[in-house]
Amino acid sequence: MAAMPNPHRTGLPPDLATVWLRVFLEVARHESFTVAARTLGWTQSAVSRQISSLEAALGGAPLFDRMPRGVRLTEAGRALVPYAQTVTGALHAAARELAALREVAGGRLRFGAFPTADAALVPHALGAFRTRHPGVRVSREEGLTPSLLDRLTEGRLDLAVVSTTGGAPLSAYELRHLLDESLYVAVPAGHPLVGEGGGPVRLGRLADADWISGSPRPEGTLLDAALRQGFRPRIAHVVGEWTAKQGYVAAGLGVTLVPALAAESVRPDVVLLPVLDEGAPARAVYAAVLRGRSPSPAVEAFVGVLREAAGRIPGTSAPMA
Repeated sequence: MAAMPNPHRTGLPPDLATVWLRVFLEVARHESFTVAARTLGWTQSAVSRQISSLEAALGGAPLFDRMPRGVRLTEAGRALVPYAQTVTGALHAAARELAALREVAGGRLRFGAFPTADAALVPHALGAFRTRHPGVRVSREEGLTPSLLDRLTEGRLDLAVVSTTGGAPLSAYELRHLLDESLYVAVPAGHPLVGEGGGPVRLGRLADADWISGSPRPEGTLLDAALRQGFRPRIAHVVGEWTAKQGYVAAGLGVTLVPALAAESVRPDVVLLPVLDEGAPARAVYAAVLRGRSPSPAVEAFVGVLREAAGRIPGTSAPMA
């Protein structure tokens, strides 16, 4: 077995034990092995051995002159003081920052969410998170599920609130189930279906209606629900923003699907009718993290408040605790 190289012969810096530096600074501060030992809760002989080990590691030059009453720093000792303070200070700062991360009292949280989640779920969760963990630096961005997953993969996000709408591949991610959403169909206040009592309706009854959608094709959108019920909706207007869609509905230009997450923000001249659940929910919503990456305590805490917020949103079913 090859011998380890001697750092003094190769010019490499010695391997310094940080405990040596801590003891060195205590002795330098008190100018006494005895007082330093008392402060550290050690014996005087243990302190003396630590200083001797440090002196040996640094080439053998004495760091203290042993005086009849106490000790004094040598020139070598005075030169070492600022470096020892820097090293021990950095380690103390690292320990404080790591403790803050564990206690969710510091650090950062970078997350993204799809637009509908920003209507109610995310604001409720973010408000609770800021109240409980004001020391965490939070940044948020909005995007569609595929782009959010790309940002997660690139390491630009720590967590993404995503949905199964659009069929984005999710196998590379660890998914925390937040809720399953039901669907509503938004119709103008004078629509005939409103007069029937506002109960659940089958989408097939609106097969001949004009539809308002965010895409010219129903595939990969909420209108997949219509395809599953056997008809291809006639998309008369392509409108991306939820408020604008409601304006088109109120003006009698068509009907649109509204997920439960957006139902709280519907204008008063639009009526929401629940879509009859024919089996599977319209979509599931998840908090996603990249598989294999260790979530920070801040991420875990935010998933917790997302689940709390999900449990308070009407028209959704959250997972059992």
